[in-house]
Amino acid sequence: MKIAIVQDGPVYNKLDRTIQKSLEFISRAGKEKADLLVFGECWMSGYPVWLDICPGAAFWDHEPVKEVWQQTYTNALVQGSKAVKKLSKAIQSANLWVVMGANEVVNTGKGNGTIYNSIFTFNNKGKVVNVHRKLMPTYTEKLVHGLGDGRGLRSFDTKFGRLGSLICWEHWMPMARQVMHDQSEDIHIALWPTVKEMHHVASRHYAFEGRCHVVSVGQILQGKELPKDLEKPKGLKPTDLVMRGGSAIYAPNGEVYMKPRYNKREFIVKELDLSSNIKEKMNLSVSGHYQRPDVFRYEILE
Repeated sequence: MKIAIVQDGPVYNKLDRTIQKSLEFISRAGKEKADLLVFGECWMSGYPVWLDICPGAAFWDHEPVKEVWQQTYTNALVQGSKAVKKLSKAIQSANLWVVMGANEVVNTGKGNGTIYNSIFTFNNKGKVVNVHRKLMPTYTEKLVHGLGDGRGLRSFDTKFGRLGSLICWEHWMPMARQVMHDQSEDIHIALWPTVKEMHHVASRHYAFEGRCHVVSVGQILQGKELPKDLEKPKGLKPTDLVMRGGSAIYAPNGEVYMKPRYNKREFIVKELDLSSNIKEKMNLSVSGHYQRPDVFRYEILE
């Protein structure tokens, strides 16, 4: 199968412009005859990396932060919205699957006042087949995102194999991993803001443990793209990279299939042979002969 990876960034907190940018990538992936196109964590419309670097980001009732949170809310993706319909139409035309990170809000009239860190999975007909909300926002992300649920812990049959995904530090949640492994993923998409060294450790381990291909997706963000309302870190130049990419691909035996790629906006296209997953299950299958259901049991509570 052929996968396309977007190692770039959205137009920060600008939904309409990010949609347009996404449509261009979808069209490009279609022309490349890609089977699957993937975007990073909170692609719509920006990962809140400012939580980690902007002074005062965690101050109580801090007006600049509230303003940026409001911008994030109003530029988030809503299921069934015009923005989603635009994406669906383009995806159907391109005839490919899409895994896309998003800030998501619930359309219940006035909304429920919560932003979720979500993954939208579209099939090649343009239908949203799954929305997974990150189970536990990591550390300061709790200031921006609400807690997700287990309903989106699903994988899907495609013509190229079984497809699944998780967000960032969910790859260190053993039970979340096991739920996905039990669904026999052939290709797993690991969404990150930027893929740091320990993120590669988690992604590579997931590939070895799950006996599947893992695609880690990182993003690019420059200092000048941070929200203008917030104080910038001292010494940060407009062209400095705050998020450096780091996209990579790992094989089912844990080997590096594509080395991490940093510091560059890229549209990456790669061919993958997912049939190579099967032979690796001979000596390890955490959902088969290594699972031992007579000893261990768990259940998913939505």
